[in-house]
Amino acid sequence: MSLSLLLLCLSIIGAFAFVLGRTRAAALSGNRSSAMHSRLGYHGAYAAIWAVLPALALICAWLVVSPQVIDRFVVESFPEEVKSLSTAELKLTYGIVRSIAHGMRQLDDRDLANVANGSADLQLVLAQKGIPLAIRPTGYMIDAANKYNGMRHVSHVVMSVAAIILSLFGAIHGLRAIAPRFRARNRVEQVILGGLIIASSIAVLTTVGIVASMLSEAARFFNIVPAAEFFFGTVWDPRFTGAGSQTSGTFGLIPLLAGTLYIGFVAMLVAVPVGLFAAIYMAEYASARVRSVAKPMLEVLAGIPTIVYGFFALVTVGPFLRDISADLNGLLTGNYANFIEAQSVLTAGLVMGVMLIPYVSSLSDDIIMAVPRSLRDGSLGLGATRSETVKRVLLPAALPGIVGALLMTASRAIGETMIVVLAAGVAARMQLDPFEPMTTVTVKIVSQLTGDPEFTSPQTLVAFALGITLFCLTLCLNVYALYVVRRYREQYE
Repeated sequence: MSLSLLLLCLSIIGAFAFVLGRTRAAALSGNRSSAMHSRLGYHGAYAAIWAVLPALALICAWLVVSPQVIDRFVVESFPEEVKSLSTAELKLTYGIVRSIAHGMRQLDDRDLANVANGSADLQLVLAQKGIPLAIRPTGYMIDAANKYNGMRHVSHVVMSVAAIILSLFGAIHGLRAIAPRFRARNRVEQVILGGLIIASSIAVLTTVGIVASMLSEAARFFNIVPAAEFFFGTVWDPRFTGAGSQTSGTFGLIPLLAGTLYIGFVAMLVAVPVGLFAAIYMAEYASARVRSVAKPMLEVLAGIPTIVYGFFALVTVGPFLRDISADLNGLLTGNYANFIEAQSVLTAGLVMGVMLIPYVSSLSDDIIMAVPRSLRDGSLGLGATRSETVKRVLLPAALPGIVGALLMTASRAIGETMIVVLAAGVAARMQLDPFEPMTTVTVKIVSQLTGDPEFTSPQTLVAFALGITLFCLTLCLNVYALYVVRRYREQYE
């Protein structure tokens, strides 16, 4: 029985348990809800929980433990000369056995018969099925693959039978517990609370796992390259070399960090004024008809993939800035040489700023609209104009939320990759000219992990050091924003 079919069976058992539990509760109460401690639905849900959750826990545990047990028994069936191989060679051999087993499960009876009587070569048959093998399977590999398939089949059958039996016994236990004074609602809500806690813990555990993985790999990088050289270096030259080489190169963070902050700053110069003014207009000046059209059209920009913005910058914005700079230079000096490169900080900042406008405008608009109406009416009633009300009442009251919106926008700008690759280039340099190309931390993270580099080399491990640096940078932005929000919230509450 496949896993999906097993889950379907458990769902059916759980549905029947719910119906039977509700029916039993109705019979015990004489169709009077006041005679039961909990509503009838809670009693049905209690029986369904007992029918499903223990079986699901058994399946999860089985799927974790069973492969390890099967692997151990299959490896024990190898000949002694194979088991004496190194750990890496033994893992490679076992991987080939698993590939053979996977391929044999896809063969029909005639192919298996031809392989068994020697009229067909297993390696060629599997290659026709899209499963190429690096070496020709030997006798012990085929035997081990058959044993693997057999144990796997037995494990699935036993798991399915055990899960269904446990589900039935759980349903019976849940039904027997139903009584007039049984606190089914409390039990069900405890289960729901546990599920909510698990769901809320996933985000925290995911963050911890991401940080732990980056820290462990970054620590390996700093064992090769000194931390001071990385954090205070002004030259980025990773020097990719052949596999197994430990040539370190030069890994200076400062050029990448400067490019990240510079491009993000230009993007914020574009996005913040336009987005904030658009939010003020839609919240305070636009009619309902204009708002119903303008706000959705503005938010369409947020749904455009960043690679499309990158193509727009590469094909349209970059050449436009280059050509107009050449025309301006020709009018002023007579030399029609362009002083703005097609790939530059200005190009990336402009296009990224356009991409960030809906983030600023939509969030700021919602925040301004959430300001109590009494503040608006009170200001207008005292004789203030609408513009004075916006400047002296609404914006100060909405400032904590606007700071949060700008923080989210800044984090989005810092983490952007595709626009920078196509619009600003990959040149790691330190300069203040916005008309020249630069690059960012995220671009170099991608480039260091692209291709087929040696994973233990500093050229690859530096990506994790860059990642943890970027994480710390956004964390500092969050902490600072929290400080600003709390300070102004105390002032206006």
